[in-house]
Amino acid sequence: MDRKEKARAVYWLDNNLYLNITNRCSNSCWFCFRNFKQGVGGFNLKLEEEPTPESIIHDLEGALALRQWNELVFCGFGEPTSRLDVLLKITRFIQNRFRGTLPIRVDTNGHGYSLNKGRDVAEEMKTAGVSKVSVSLNGHDEETYEANCKPNFSGAFGTVLEFIKKAQGVGLQVEISAVRMPEVDMEKVKAIAKSLGGALRIREYIPCIW
Repeated sequence: MDRKEKARAVYWLDNNLYLNITNRCSNSCWFCFRNFKQGVGGFNLKLEEEPTPESIIHDLEGALALRQWNELVFCGFGEPTSRLDVLLKITRFIQNRFRGTLPIRVDTNGHGYSLNKGRDVAEEMKTAGVSKVSVSLNGHDEETYEANCKPNFSGAFGTVLEFIKKAQGVGLQVEISAVRMPEVDMEKVKAIAKSLGGALRIREYIPCIW
């Protein structure tokens, strides 16, 4: 990847269109790609500044004209719910354009309620037009979650579980994702996912040896 390439808020992998709306994250996961790479799929995702909703929509207009996309995904080098209002504005734009025919997914660390205190994050996303959330749960309890994800506030593991329950409660399709690593007891994660009623996707850890 050319490190001089301009950082992208809009990028794509296969037939999915992705939105990288922030590089801010309330976790500092030791295994996160952004610690070792400039981006993914040949796209630079290291933003020099946070893009405005207007600039994102401008870039989105160009990408939407390229082909028919299977899904729009809020996923980049940061936590999308840290810019909840931007997420909602773009979601409504897509809903108005496609009338619900383009599925919208948010890949999240599940900290939305702590990042947006006093707001019903899941309900707001559902109302705007988000159809699915993929929630990272890289720990089987508070201790392992804090060791792996290094959240910048206490009680983060419980916050993630709360987000999953509330997302389920408002009718969002919920996927729970976890990276397979020795520090995490996957059987316990499976039990948590089953108790919450969310589908579990286990991702293999890719060592960053480059």
